[in-house]
Amino acid sequence: MKERPLIAILRGVQPFEVIDIARGIVDAGIDKIEVPFNSPKPLESIGLLIDTFGDQINIGAGTVVTVEQVEQVSAIGGQFIVSPNCNVEVIAKTKALGMASYPGVLTPTECYAAIDAGADAIKLFPASVVGTKGLSAYRAILPPDIDVYVVGGADASNFSDWYQAGAKGFGLGASLYRAGDTAEKVAAAANSAVAAFDALMDQ
Repeated sequence: MKERPLIAILRGVQPFEVIDIARGIVDAGIDKIEVPFNSPKPLESIGLLIDTFGDQINIGAGTVVTVEQVEQVSAIGGQFIVSPNCNVEVIAKTKALGMASYPGVLTPTECYAAIDAGADAIKLFPASVVGTKGLSAYRAILPPDIDVYVVGGADASNFSDWYQAGAKGFGLGASLYRAGDTAEKVAAAANSAVAAFDALMDQ
């Protein structure tokens, strides 16, 4: 599968439906799926995804705020950790266990704290608060080799604006999946997101 810097965020997904929901996302060409910890039975859903799609895509956990949660995800074979905040202990444990780390940041201070702790990329969240002008200003002072993923305010309609401001990747939450959405609806949203991203990259 072609690698794209897109993370599907399945907040609220339940184990009985996660495979059907994820199948359309995988078929669309998104190769990273995150199940947030504030979903029903998140570890069960992550385990099911790993069993079904583990040889095709990267699967991880979101809304990870403790070292214990990092250890739980690692124990079942998760590959990355996404947090809403910058907790250097969570980042350090994630890297020590061989997983990729995507901590949430909002200020330049948090950006550098995450980078210094070993983050693979930083997640600007909620991105809508900072905006594209804010991200552009951040990019001027951040190391060029650190990718910024935008979460909370990014979707297929504005990929271009964020990309021009310096974003390299996107976390797709409510624009892709809301609890209760059908697999068909999610698949259509995933296809739209991939088409928009690919069109941006082809410019």
